[in-house]
Amino acid sequence: MKFKENETIELKKSTSELKEAIISISSILNKHGKGALYFGIEDYGKVVGQQIGKSTVKDISKSIADHIDPKIYPDIKVQKIIGKDCIVINFSGHENLYSAFGRFYLRAGDENKKLSTKEVERLVAKKQNYIYPWGFQVSEIPVSAVNVPVMRAFIRKGREAGRISYAFDTARNVLNKLNLIKSNKLLNAGRALFCKNNNLEVRAGVFATNEKTTFLDIQLFKGTLFDLVNQCEAYIKEHINWSAEIVGFKRVETPEVPVNAVREAIVNSLCHRDFDNPGGNEIAIYKNRIEIYNPGQFPYDYSPDDFIRGKEKSLPRNPLIADTFYLTKDIEKWGSGLKRISDECKIYGVKVEFNKIKSGFVVTFYRPQIEKGIGKVEGEGVNEGVNEGVKFPLEYIRKNPGKRAPYIAGMLKVPLKTLERWLKKLKAEGKIKYEGSSKTGGYYVVGQLR
Repeated sequence: MKFKENETIELKKSTSELKEAIISISSILNKHGKGALYFGIEDYGKVVGQQIGKSTVKDISKSIADHIDPKIYPDIKVQKIIGKDCIVINFSGHENLYSAFGRFYLRAGDENKKLSTKEVERLVAKKQNYIYPWGFQVSEIPVSAVNVPVMRAFIRKGREAGRISYAFDTARNVLNKLNLIKSNKLLNAGRALFCKNNNLEVRAGVFATNEKTTFLDIQLFKGTLFDLVNQCEAYIKEHINWSAEIVGFKRVETPEVPVNAVREAIVNSLCHRDFDNPGGNEIAIYKNRIEIYNPGQFPYDYSPDDFIRGKEKSLPRNPLIADTFYLTKDIEKWGSGLKRISDECKIYGVKVEFNKIKSGFVVTFYRPQIEKGIGKVEGEGVNEGVNEGVKFPLEYIRKNPGKRAPYIAGMLKVPLKTLERWLKKLKAEGKIKYEGSSKTGGYYVVGQLR
């Protein structure tokens, strides 16, 4: 393993350089929000080892706590590198600015630049614009409120992704590692990620036309941020068209819009939203498009194209949440989300737009339009096949029981009168039946498709 100092890694020969190390930590935090420091490696990369006594790690931890403000809680461990004992410190923090010994520094390459008063003011103003403070604020929710199954699933997924090395032991220990706890209370970010009762919600709806007038379905999702991602993704997958073909004696279904890009847009919308805004995230499925909206402005002096071209570094609005999603590969790489969505849509030939609006940010996927004549009915016959993603009544009702005629017509993109003729024939053949009242009932399959 070759070691080299850079903007996020600092190398120190021994703890005799502890003061300089603490300055480096604060400097890296002010530039990047996280980094690593090694004791026992010379600055040009040679591993020399570090003499470690009974209180060495404790003394380092105390010195960091005493001299960096606001306080951070780094992960400090002894590690053998090329057979020699070294100390590795992994640290992170997302306050506006950190001082070391009462002074402020900023990382520049592998050096720490001391900041003037005016430079400090400019840096604070910049960070306040790019990072929402909500996630770092302490909630009134105790650690005991954490949903342990959700946390266990998170650890399992992170380990499978190769980004989490530890196993679940206690909720408190996991939250400490993720910097989501203070004393016995969850930070707001921790509550959003791991508590079902977090006051977060996403509104989702399907509309009959290209306007937000007549809706065919409407839902309100609640739960942890992980729950919300999964619910939103499932909702969109359920309400888009899928084409089907037989490949190698197997039925292969293809969505009309790339679901990987859709999931990326959903995760981004939750990671970068303004949680202080009383309005929630929204999923709107129209006849010609899908919109994924989040409250919270795009960074004021950037455009989506800056990130699609891959020329700008990430600016996570809620870093603690983004860090956590990164560990499970829900975020593949900071700053690459819009580019990944754009690239995926190009492969599928799907048009996608990214729009900054006054109330927030919208990602729009345009649904491919069905060509005229495809799936048409001759006389009173019912086409039960799948053409360009159109699912006709019998198959659709089997997969989506209990839906009413207007809803089915909207999903199949056929006139209501045409659908009613089809339903009448299917009922006459004894294949479907209507159960329930005229307002709350729906259609169900009686027999199997012949």
